[in-house]
Amino acid sequence: MKSKKVWIALVCILSAAALALAAVVLIPRWKQPKTEEDVLPPMADPIDDNYRTFYQIFVGSFSDSNGDGIGDLRGIINRFDYLNDGNINSGKSLGVQGIWLSPIFTSPSYHKYDAKDYYQIDWRFGTEEDLKELVELCHQRNVKLILDLAINHTSKSHDWYVQFEQARKAGDTENPYYDYYSCATTAEKTNGIIYQKIAGIDCWYECNFSGDMPELNYDNPEVRQAALDVAKYYLDLGVDGFRFDAVKYIYMGNTEQSVAFWKWYVDELKKSKPDIYCVGECWSGETEVLDYYEAMNCFDFAMSQAEGFAAAAAKGGNIYKFTSRIASYQNKVTGKHDGAMPQFFLSNHDMDRIAGCFVTENYTRMAANLYLLAPGSPVIYYGEEIGMRGSRGSENTDANRRLAMLWGDDDGVRDPIGSTYPAANQIQSSVAQQVGNEDSMYEYYRRLIALRHKYEAIARGKYTAIDCGEKRFGGFAIEYDGETLYLFHNTDTAELTIDLGEFGASTLCDSIGAGTAKLEGTTLTISGQTSVILK
Repeated sequence: MKSKKVWIALVCILSAAALALAAVVLIPRWKQPKTEEDVLPPMADPIDDNYRTFYQIFVGSFSDSNGDGIGDLRGIINRFDYLNDGNINSGKSLGVQGIWLSPIFTSPSYHKYDAKDYYQIDWRFGTEEDLKELVELCHQRNVKLILDLAINHTSKSHDWYVQFEQARKAGDTENPYYDYYSCATTAEKTNGIIYQKIAGIDCWYECNFSGDMPELNYDNPEVRQAALDVAKYYLDLGVDGFRFDAVKYIYMGNTEQSVAFWKWYVDELKKSKPDIYCVGECWSGETEVLDYYEAMNCFDFAMSQAEGFAAAAAKGGNIYKFTSRIASYQNKVTGKHDGAMPQFFLSNHDMDRIAGCFVTENYTRMAANLYLLAPGSPVIYYGEEIGMRGSRGSENTDANRRLAMLWGDDDGVRDPIGSTYPAANQIQSSVAQQVGNEDSMYEYYRRLIALRHKYEAIARGKYTAIDCGEKRFGGFAIEYDGETLYLFHNTDTAELTIDLGEFGASTLCDSIGAGTAKLEGTTLTISGQTSVILK
């Protein structure tokens, strides 16, 4: 009887020990209790400027803190150690240095690009106090926070529009909202602009995205001031800047007028915050994008998507075509304004996710190398770091590109309204499964971001393309602070041996990719789908 009790006690002890061990294994690294080493003063970023690796969060799909299935600001706060634990050299977080939030203002839609009230945080996302707390947390960890600001249009339910329509129907030209929105009579309508009629009168309001999104009239000084006041309000709360939506729609079809507006607008904001971070969405060709660089940095759409420069090179396209384009583009944007830099990305909330366009994961990783080891301030779309997929397919909904983050724990965030993406097409792993797994996409992105931060020249240096005479091997000489760094990519699937004698590179500093690299004298042997940094 006594031995039986001892046996039972032993089983209980072993079971408890097993459970404790399982708990340690299952708790993601960023959720584990802080050790004494972790709470030491964090190592500062090498340079505190706007050359940062940004992370785009579609708020409603990221992390749910209150169990309603909708991502919120508190969810981002709770997940902050995953993004940046306060020490970019700790190896315990993704290590991003900037966060871009999709619109957070009160709105009737799930995406919030149609603001009903710019001065109210949408109740589903939280409160202004939550935003202030997030701002404070960002600044404690040297992370910049920018808000997505769509000011070319509002929601029809915005009080400005409600009063505008009432004034138009009443013919009340003395009403201050009479000219708040861009409109025309039947005879005045302009080709190339989309309008919708106000019932009962000959007045058509401009609405290039949707009849529910009327375009503001920026010929009206009061509208200009109102839009300026909105941005200044959030700068006063501590926000570091903005991503401006659809910049060319301020004066649709008139680039000169739109650029002039944005130059005025950003210059006014710089009076409040000289180091403001501003980036515009000009979904257009390079020529028009460069026009908007007179006012602010803009995203480079030519780099993105399945047909972009990065994807083409990653899949074995001509690497010199890629490198020469990067160097040329950097040269074109530099000097457009103080702080001008390229803004590269692979996909965002309006595009099919990049991982879905590659037949192998190595191609996905190579594409990441090509745009994250490049000049300027790149942007990672949430979930890209774990290889999430999402595409419109035959469905006419962007909700399929904005699916719930796959945390793999008790987070109840759900896919947005209208999503139809088949679960069978999604990756079958999660953050919880990938963190700590050295072969995972997450750990690859973490190492890649750390490598970018390690060499200040990568973000800030002057790039010169190098033609090595190989279709799938090439790179850059990067000049920064009196030194030259060399960055080479092998986008072939096979190992290559290259003589680098003419470039003067004598030290192999780092490599990242599907394989390894070694430098013997001036001869570099590099595995396929691998990148190297040399001096």
